[in-house]
Amino acid sequence: MIRVTRAVTAAAALLALAAASPGAAHAQPDPGPLSRTNQAKEDGNLPEGWRLTGEGAGTELIWTSPGPVPMGDARVEFYAGDRLLGRPEATPDGRAYRLKTDGARIGPAAELRVMAGGRRLDAGANAPGDAGRLSPSAPRETPPSARLEPQLPANPVDPGVSGAHRTVTGEYTLPSVRLPGFAAPVEMRATVVGPVGAPGKRPLALFLHGRHATCFSAAGEVTGEWPCTAGTKPIPSHQGYLRAQKLLASQGYVTVSIAANGINGQDHAAEDGGAQARSSLVRQHLARWADWAAKPKGAPAAVRATSPADLSRVLLVGHSRGGEGVNRAALDSLSRPPADQDGYRGPVRWTIRGNVLIGPTVFGQNPVPDVPSATLLPGCDGDVSDLQGQIYVDGTRGVSRGTALHSAVYMIGANHNFFNSEWTPGQAKAPADDDFWSDETPDPVCTPGAKTRLTATQQQAAGATYIAAAARLFVAGDDRVRPLLDGTGRRAPSADPARVLTHAVGAHRTPALLPDPSVTVTGGGRLCAQIDPDPARACLPPDGVGQSPHFASWEASPEPGRDAIALNWSRAGGAVTVRPARPVSLAGSEALALRVIVPPNSTGTELDVAVVDASGRRAGLGRARVDGLPGTERTASYWGREIRVPLSAAARAGLDLKRVKALELTPRTGSGRAWLMDAWGWRPGTPAVRAAALPRVDIGRLTVDEGDSGTRTYRVPVRVSGQGSGQVRVFVTQPDTGEVTSRTVTVRQGSGGIDVPFTVRGNTRYGNDVSREVFVKAVRGAVVGSHRGGVTARNDDAMPAVTVTPVAADVTEGKPLTWRLTLSEAADADISAGVEFLPVAAGRSELSTADVDRAWLEGNFGEAPEPAVPLSAMDMGALSVYVPAGETAVEVSVPTVADAAREPAESLRARLITYDESWETVPGPEFTGTVRDAS
Repeated sequence: MIRVTRAVTAAAALLALAAASPGAAHAQPDPGPLSRTNQAKEDGNLPEGWRLTGEGAGTELIWTSPGPVPMGDARVEFYAGDRLLGRPEATPDGRAYRLKTDGARIGPAAELRVMAGGRRLDAGANAPGDAGRLSPSAPRETPPSARLEPQLPANPVDPGVSGAHRTVTGEYTLPSVRLPGFAAPVEMRATVVGPVGAPGKRPLALFLHGRHATCFSAAGEVTGEWPCTAGTKPIPSHQGYLRAQKLLASQGYVTVSIAANGINGQDHAAEDGGAQARSSLVRQHLARWADWAAKPKGAPAAVRATSPADLSRVLLVGHSRGGEGVNRAALDSLSRPPADQDGYRGPVRWTIRGNVLIGPTVFGQNPVPDVPSATLLPGCDGDVSDLQGQIYVDGTRGVSRGTALHSAVYMIGANHNFFNSEWTPGQAKAPADDDFWSDETPDPVCTPGAKTRLTATQQQAAGATYIAAAARLFVAGDDRVRPLLDGTGRRAPSADPARVLTHAVGAHRTPALLPDPSVTVTGGGRLCAQIDPDPARACLPPDGVGQSPHFASWEASPEPGRDAIALNWSRAGGAVTVRPARPVSLAGSEALALRVIVPPNSTGTELDVAVVDASGRRAGLGRARVDGLPGTERTASYWGREIRVPLSAAARAGLDLKRVKALELTPRTGSGRAWLMDAWGWRPGTPAVRAAALPRVDIGRLTVDEGDSGTRTYRVPVRVSGQGSGQVRVFVTQPDTGEVTSRTVTVRQGSGGIDVPFTVRGNTRYGNDVSREVFVKAVRGAVVGSHRGGVTARNDDAMPAVTVTPVAADVTEGKPLTWRLTLSEAADADISAGVEFLPVAAGRSELSTADVDRAWLEGNFGEAPEPAVPLSAMDMGALSVYVPAGETAVEVSVPTVADAAREPAESLRARLITYDESWETVPGPEFTGTVRDAS
């Protein structure tokens, strides 16, 4: 396959080419619009670092960072405005990212963005390679000074206090395992910390780290390869949770932290980011622990040294992509994944009582509704900086019974890495970094030293405390720690000085209001879309400052099914009334709990809350104050604060709480903005959780050869397993335009509810692979495993051979050197290549940058070197060449300039560079040119 050799400056994306035709001598320099398709009329040059190769279905969009992008958990994604173009493939050096666009309309060049976890990588004062960390857009303004959140009242029970048990630490290493889709085996290695002499069998807590560099050398170099090569050794990320493990062990828990470098080094090509592989690895370890519980003598020494484990009481703790992995493991423990995707096929001999998810990814946005969870959201996360893990709370609403508590734990001043000591500078064995990025303007919330920013040891203490809180509530059933997790507003002194805020859904909550198109909003409010490029519909303007974890993007924009209520007022006293489609019951509830977002750094927003029953009786419930979180444009601080107002006033007023028809919110401050996420009837307590029997949907991928003739219709593989019926929302992309359509579908085992055909037309010409993509999300009464798949029609025809012949290879200065690139036959995709300049033979004078047109240099390489250098000495990459689809030849020219100096003939030597299917360089033919003095 012919490819561009390496990414260069933006303007070099488009070489001066013209399709061979009568009278065509050479093409004029063309800096080029982003999209040159006939249907698109976008203007403007590509921004710095971007390039575009090819045309139509063969277009590839490439971005190059000035330095390597560090390996992290968030996915790198290309956007045009707020529209996701796709997830590019990284080159091995971590600098260049390439995306096939399949001919889809891209959009205006100025709207191109490279994003990872909500932060922008392609703009800013310092580039992703600077200081080894990612960087955001340059600040638009100096943000206000951060306000330190007032300290909450202490909870009577503090789970961060060490227990009475003596602990023991050890390691085990077992034979590696094979996982589907991964070429190299994955290690089975773990650190065990447990109590000594604790009575009976003890609950088990399993930790899974996230995606980090995999190997390091004594010289301080880190890589993402697997297995580690000679001279390097694995980074011990699994040893980074010892503080939390030792705390839990002292309280009577057996803990095990497992290594996953073998997944981290290979998950770049996994469609789900490695979630299924991580689930398989977790369950492989749990299966071993189940074996050892039955036959302790066969256990490794590190396991025998601690108290025996009780596999009926398991807590999973996952960090970053490890969080998504343990979420999938909990799902896979309730309903089996497709066998061809799974790396564990044995029986389930354990029960997952809860999950703790630390700064997690949620690429699938498919949380497990019936397993309780606590999601830690680090306010200064510089990796998964959109705090998309909020979806582990919001995404469970209305899906199942709603008895499982799902808590969001917002930790102000915590970054992503420091929860793991092996990712923390000064503590780690391998090189480590603070993931929160810096530039010339210090961030008042998150720059180290800011009063709101936590140190590494403070963050680790707070993290361990809240992990222990989840264990105590989900596994031990101690309701006394619930106020630390459910939005009641209590603190654990062991986590001081950290400011930790929480809200929750589930447990003893009954739905009062879940915004959707069926609700009616009057007064100074409107139903807004969480994900929509249209500012008139979006809850937050797409180009606004700051982010909301609640509005984390997914696969589609706009995305139906995700709404909130936006309030905007300029004077006090104007009520906003929200009416659900039918009356709701608040009977049995003690309070009305609302999750309300106000702008970061705002203080004193006051809202009067009232309800109206079906007969029209109205009761004011009280006044609530809501303050914004400390935040800047670099943080995701538009986050819902839980407020509660007692329902006692409504009862005294004689309202029928079984039939409440409206909620009223009346601002009492002069002006402001707020967003209502939802409202619930609330009462204390933690009910027992019993998982519902729900149908499970998994989307697969079918890859077929296009064939030489005729048409064939294939269908996207869909597997529906489990019991009952439920609803999912199905999104389908159009192969030619990239447009996404969606519909709600009822699914049940054995049904054909999701039917997506794709017709493939065979031919004998080389072309691109073509695919139809499908992704799915649970709506009600169903769960989703593999959320994305499709049908890919693979090109099965050989690429045409390319030859280079001179058109004008011996010219006088001032005329262009020109060669013709000819294909052996036309192709259905652009055929692209690179041209690199080589040193000429000894004793000959080489054409320099002073001998060619300056505008051509600037248009193709971004600059004209000063002082002049030989063309072969330019360190700015290769020229991009392409033969448009359907054509068989192009001409490429190097325009020379005449000067008054008398000089000998000057030579040019060049080579065509192509790439094979593995992106390895394939040297092509060499060609030469001569420029003679005009005088």
